[in-house]
Amino acid sequence: MRFFVVGDVSVDLIYLVDRLPEPGEEVSAKRMLYRPGGAAATVAAQLASLGHTVFLASRVGSGPLSAIALEGLKAAGVDLRYLQEDPEHPTTNVLVFLFPGGERSMVASVGASRYLDAAAFKPRMLDTIDAVIVSAYALVGGPQREYATKAMAAAKKREIPVFIDLGTGAVRQAGPELLPRLLPADYLLMNQGELLGLTGADSISEGLAALRQAGIARSIVKVGPLGAIVATPEEEALVEPYEVEEVVDTTGAGDAFTAGFVHGVMEGLPLLEAARLGNVAGALATTAVGAQGRLVTPEDFKAARSGVA
Repeated sequence: MRFFVVGDVSVDLIYLVDRLPEPGEEVSAKRMLYRPGGAAATVAAQLASLGHTVFLASRVGSGPLSAIALEGLKAAGVDLRYLQEDPEHPTTNVLVFLFPGGERSMVASVGASRYLDAAAFKPRMLDTIDAVIVSAYALVGGPQREYATKAMAAAKKREIPVFIDLGTGAVRQAGPELLPRLLPADYLLMNQGELLGLTGADSISEGLAALRQAGIARSIVKVGPLGAIVATPEEEALVEPYEVEEVVDTTGAGDAFTAGFVHGVMEGLPLLEAARLGNVAGALATTAVGAQGRLVTPEDFKAARSGVA
């Protein structure tokens, strides 16, 4: 398959700590790492690792952080012909505090990704594309939003399926105002907190009802250790999680889920089976440090289907 992914590329500055400092306090990190990140970049790297041809539309700065941001993409074989270099803004970067057990807190700095030049998008870029994947961070604001909007409109005109992956930061920045921008989605993926923040609902069922009323027919809700919920006009079902021995870092797990799900859908699998592949990819991504520290492969899916850990 051939995918066109729109969104952010970043560098994650990861501090392994036991806890966050109180105001005026200093704590020591066990370790500090620079790792490639970004929701769209991670989805792209995961899809390329699964054997697909992936084109990424994003923007990086001209400084040294760009080389780190692109490490995983280049290693996975993502096509970067639509990557832009920004002479004024630094590469987007995220400060990640990683705690024992894999949970993390993050501080994001808006960088070059937000300034993706929409004039560079041409509908012919999608002539050979099978699906478009958009990170909701690309829909928050700046020229990047116009680029993503144009890409989705061109996809709809060509009857190319559009997958939109929400992000906690995107929902917090835009809130319910983000919802109208998501209507081109054939598939909307999110976690529970993002669903509730987007719709203002008090429960998952209420939030899914709000999305259906808005016109989004297929919603997938990632519910962490419980697995994922697939909701369509025909069914609503919980897909059980895939278990791993140890969770090291949850960064990028949701993006890996998205890649696994997209892979399954475009391979023609039923949505519940596609969500199972998403659960496998998301779980495996937690077994290494960094958003792109563990890329899933076709062999991983074969092993999961045969019951081999």
